[in-house]
Amino acid sequence: MGNRRNNNLRWDKLDNTAQLFPVIAREGMSNVYRLSVVLKEEINPEALQKALDKVLPYFDVFNSMMKKGIFWYYFEENKRSAPKVREEYSYPCQFINPYNNNNYLFKVTYYKNRINLEVFHALTDGNGAFSFLKELTYQYLRNVKPELEGKVKDGLGIETSLDSEDSYLNNYKKKEKKSYKTRRSIILKGFKFQTNCMGVIHGVMSVQDIKKVAKQYGVTINQYIVGAYTWAIYTSYLKKRSSKKPIVTAVPVNLRPYFGSDTNKNFFVVVSAVFEPKKEDYTFEEVLEITTNSLKEQITKENLEKLFSYNVSNELNVMLRAVPLVFKKMAMKQVYNASAKANTTTVTNLGILSTTDPYSQYIDRFQAILSMSKGQNMKITVCSYKDVLALTFSSCLKNTNIQKAFFRKLSEDGIGVTVETNGVYY
Repeated sequence: MGNRRNNNLRWDKLDNTAQLFPVIAREGMSNVYRLSVVLKEEINPEALQKALDKVLPYFDVFNSMMKKGIFWYYFEENKRSAPKVREEYSYPCQFINPYNNNNYLFKVTYYKNRINLEVFHALTDGNGAFSFLKELTYQYLRNVKPELEGKVKDGLGIETSLDSEDSYLNNYKKKEKKSYKTRRSIILKGFKFQTNCMGVIHGVMSVQDIKKVAKQYGVTINQYIVGAYTWAIYTSYLKKRSSKKPIVTAVPVNLRPYFGSDTNKNFFVVVSAVFEPKKEDYTFEEVLEITTNSLKEQITKENLEKLFSYNVSNELNVMLRAVPLVFKKMAMKQVYNASAKANTTTVTNLGILSTTDPYSQYIDRFQAILSMSKGQNMKITVCSYKDVLALTFSSCLKNTNIQKAFFRKLSEDGIGVTVETNGVYY
């Protein structure tokens, strides 16, 4: 539950990953992501606001505001009323200015039959946000569906965790120092939309279809997506030419299943799929094998532990802890800027999301969108629900050759895809 101050306000430290986000966040690089649930009928805004007012007090992680201390940022309980639910009015994943949002670091908007939850990454990762969105949706459905009365009880579901431990600290093991060697990767360049404007393309497909194809190649769905995306960049952006710089795809890994954690805070590390186009004319199979092996080598419990233990050891370093925040910020920015050039893009997969009955019958699918970050002008987010896999490209580049090449590869492999966009490309 965090700590309490004398004035009875709950306060809490930021987790290890969260400390970077307030340092680098600004307009055009918001560190905000969006999770959406698509329901089967139009949203009633009043009922959604009521649901948010009711659910928010349960979740310490969301019910807080960020303060600046002398040495670190910290969270403090937010006593203000919940943020106003509004109809979607801007591009997704914009910078959240707490001052005009009742000091909260998340927003809830709606559009037709879709509810959007936008979250500043310092609060939590996609798994933590999904817990909150799910409970918000259940409460909303209880508000608008009289037939649910008597069938379900009010309050949170038993599977919802309110745990807000810092799982990085709790699973930290002292390791030998790891040196970060960062090589510059290929950066996707081209004409850009204006700041804050983002192109979104959703590809919706059957989980069974893509699973079948991945199985034929002998890989997982995630490995197949990373391979096909790398292939699309290699064929449509590099035009199958060799390159001194690699195509590097950052892949966030949810650490909860590896360490038995149920936290609502951030608990993930990032590994990368590296493809070096040393020669010309690789086949798709070759690219897929190289990226898959690159991921397999890194996704072991021991390596994941090493990755976050290195970061935690810096946080626990007594000398560093005594450095005032203003100097820490300068150092963190420098480290971030150097490492930002090491990734071409990101693929984040929230995995298979599930809801409980009787709510499931009203839910069509979930989808997610990532904001841009330094050096990364295009990203992919994936989430699966029942037999629907929603894969979303977010990009600040006007050119869509890579997205087209990606979906073309999927349909060549026999995967039927329905494509929707947010219209900025026209």
